[in-house]
Amino acid sequence: MAFWQAITTPRTLGIYALAAIFISINWFTYIWAVNQGFVIEASLGYFINPLISVLLGVVFLRERLRRTQWLAVAIATAGVAYLTWSYGSLPWIAFTLAISFALYGLVKKLAPLNSMQGLGLETGLLFVPALVYLLSIERTIGGAFSNTSTTTTLLLLGCGIVTTAPLLFFASASKRIPLLWLGLLQYISPTIQFLLGIFVFQQAMTPERLIGFIAVWIALAIFSIEAVLTHRSSVPATSD
Repeated sequence: MAFWQAITTPRTLGIYALAAIFISINWFTYIWAVNQGFVIEASLGYFINPLISVLLGVVFLRERLRRTQWLAVAIATAGVAYLTWSYGSLPWIAFTLAISFALYGLVKKLAPLNSMQGLGLETGLLFVPALVYLLSIERTIGGAFSNTSTTTTLLLLGCGIVTTAPLLFFASASKRIPLLWLGLLQYISPTIQFLLGIFVFQQAMTPERLIGFIAVWIALAIFSIEAVLTHRSSVPATSD
């Protein structure tokens, strides 16, 4: 009943339309970046993402940062600024991924439906424009799905599963474990992406890029350690 009410409620429908726009931007950018060989820069986007989420919480949800957290944000900003200088341009792939997913998380925080219903509505809203896009590609340059080997077609089908499943688990886990640990667990994915970029795809890591990444990692370490210590100090001690 809640799902059908959401479809007929303009405000709820608008919230999930925004969520659909942000996640489609994130998906499209990530797929393009990986196919073009920008795996390391894509991983940077997801390292930056938690800090962007923090800033969105400050701006839109009136959340307050402690002094150490502001220090972490400042160090990360310096690292990104150095990367921008070393690249000679803004690392737009990383920023697009970080900002789009952070905005997606902000919108989902305001969304009323559960994880399965919400994702179903988002993908339903994306179905028609995605279908139109795929059909236009098929008519012009030819799509890869079902036009290449069976292995490629099966891998493309599998991409849908490995994309959707983490979003469902993320939405479900956010209601079951503390937000602190949920934030820390988000660093696993970009770390794996970074290692794949270096050791599997043999992408170059110049000293300039390494300095920028180290600054972001230091910021994340400060932010995470401070969050853990604050969480521990706020938990009342239990007597034996």
